[in-house]
Amino acid sequence: MSSSEPAAPPPLYRATVPVFLGVLDRIEAELVRAEARLGGGFAAALGQRPAAGMLSVDRQVATAVQFCLRIAFALTGVRAPELRGPMDAAGLKARLAAAREHLGSLEPAAFAGAEARTVREQAGFAVLDLPGEAFVHEFGLPNLYFHQAMAHVALKQAGVPLGKHDYDGKHDYPEGFTFG
Repeated sequence: MSSSEPAAPPPLYRATVPVFLGVLDRIEAELVRAEARLGGGFAAALGQRPAAGMLSVDRQVATAVQFCLRIAFALTGVRAPELRGPMDAAGLKARLAAAREHLGSLEPAAFAGAEARTVREQAGFAVLDLPGEAFVHEFGLPNLYFHQAMAHVALKQAGVPLGKHDYDGKHDYPEGFTFG
């Protein structure tokens, strides 16, 4: 690398902020598709649960969005902003926009050394103390993807024809394709 080339952002910045912005985009795209498909029934779909005793779509989305902030901000040693507001379509879109703005405010340099920085985080009733790298890969990302997936599944149950492409933006299947 020559002295005129900028240094690459720290590894845990690259593993989180750009990834989270992509996840937020995927969640928003699924909500937009659901609203277009369901019309007036979209509000009811936000209350759909993937299974009894689990959070509803609106809460799964809000939790996934908050996880993006909880993970990224913890790596910088700064408390994550708590997003609040209505859980309707407009409120969820506002949360997504606010999360993007907060993530965009994080400087890559703030992630320097985050791999070894101890992160203390609440996991249900457990208190975790993990090095940054373990925090991201063993706790943060699995939880983010869990809540994203549960919102995806519940929207499918509500009648929205979502597939893997909608979830990750990478897969491609022909219209109407099924595995069974």
